[in-house]
Amino acid sequence: MAKAAPKNKALTKSQIIAALAEKVGISKKEVATFLDAQAELAYKNAKNSFVVPGIGKLVLVQRKARVGRNPQTGEKINIAAKKVVKFRVAKAAKDAILGVK
Repeated sequence: MAKAAPKNKALTKSQIIAALAEKVGISKKEVATFLDAQAELAYKNAKNSFVVPGIGKLVLVQRKARVGRNPQTGEKINIAAKKVVKFRVAKAAKDAILGVK
């Protein structure tokens, strides 16, 4: 059986691979290949949004230009518009993690 991570620690990639391999009944190498292929597919398709069923989706968002402040001096600075990648968590994942209200 795969070792679980200590209470407040995130699982490492190798722990995730071991747990999935045991759960699904395939080799660790096959799970690692699948995860790498999924990540590569997500990177290529994130511009159009990429859904990970039951978990959420990657979306590309255009941020508007804005005025910010330098936290050390309080001086106003202009922040340029830019594209950012965001992850929107699926409702099913939120409900499973936080519980249904």
